Amino acid sequence: MTRTKKTGMRARGGRVAVVGALGLASVVLAAVPAFAKGSVEITAPHAAHVGKAFTVTARGDDDAASYLQICLEGRSGGHAWHRVTCGAVVDTGTEARATAHVKAAHRGTQQYRAVLYGLTSPHDRHPVRERTSAVAKVAVR
Repeated sequence: MTRTKKTGMRARGGRVAVVGALGLASVVLAAVPAFAKGSVEITAPHAAHVGKAFTVTARGDDDAASYLQICLEGRSGGHAWHRVTCGAVVDTGTEARATAHVKAAHRGTQQYRAVLYGLTSPHDRHPVRERTSAVAKVAVR
């Protein structure tokens, strides 16, 4: 009788351990966030001449928000980023685009980046920054 009781306790303890491990695994898998698919690209010339205009374009998409808007930001001389232009608000599934025609005023390196914002409605006043592109550098000579 003693032997049967010990075996029964071990079997019950093993079942509890398996059920606990499965429960823990399901909680961990539920807590892992789903990653949204998307990308942001920026195109700018490598060099430009002082006084001449050049074009900087950006495009991007993301499936994390209902509406998207892409903006171009620029800076020169290590100053803070400032907004150059923004594209139109588009539905998710449509690629957001923005184009800026910039006139190089002085020599040096100008930097540009694209920022993709997610919106909950076409007139959302609090957009959320979804993605930022790599920095594109333009050497002005």
